[in-house]
Amino acid sequence: MEHEVRGVGRTEGWVLAGVVVAALVVTGVLARSPGTWLLEVVWVLIGLPLVVVLHKRFPLTRLLTWLLVLHALVLCYGGQYTYAETPLGEWAQELFGTQRNNYDRFAHVVQGFVPAVAVREVLLRRTPLRPGGWTGFLTVCVCLTISACFEFVEWFSALALGSGADDFLGTQGDQWDTQWDMFLCLCGAIVSLLVWRRIHDRQLQRSI
Repeated sequence: MEHEVRGVGRTEGWVLAGVVVAALVVTGVLARSPGTWLLEVVWVLIGLPLVVVLHKRFPLTRLLTWLLVLHALVLCYGGQYTYAETPLGEWAQELFGTQRNNYDRFAHVVQGFVPAVAVREVLLRRTPLRPGGWTGFLTVCVCLTISACFEFVEWFSALALGSGADDFLGTQGDQWDTQWDMFLCLCGAIVSLLVWRRIHDRQLQRSI
């Protein structure tokens, strides 16, 4: 059943779109590896126009809109430096005494945390499903599937580019990097549902 959505206002929406565009321009100009940057932000380049074009037919909730902007900034920042060399990750590495730059780990948590709300929104607005166990279960399953597809992309990139894909893969010598990526995405999706479920429901008011 369709819902009346509490979305962002027109001015707020254009400001948020401007923030994403500015992040793309700045990180693109300053990117250490333009090719890697493009591979990392291609989802933003596809997603932003899609959200704008479909705004009238499928306006997003305010929660989802802000989360998508957050995800875009995470991708842009990681693309600018490559995930293994982000200053923020290096700062955290020094602070916590870890053996690797874990910014990519954080990014994979976000990969589940944000899409979980997007998937849940589509399921509740475009299917007969209602808030509850099945919606949560299917949301987590879809997020995990998306994560697996990203790993396929990295695999194909490694096959096609060889050592040229090292910056894009960002494994930092960890043989379990693929498993960690999918596990952290799973954790991010579960946490997102626990944190945002009630707020999301309030922003998805059923139409009369």
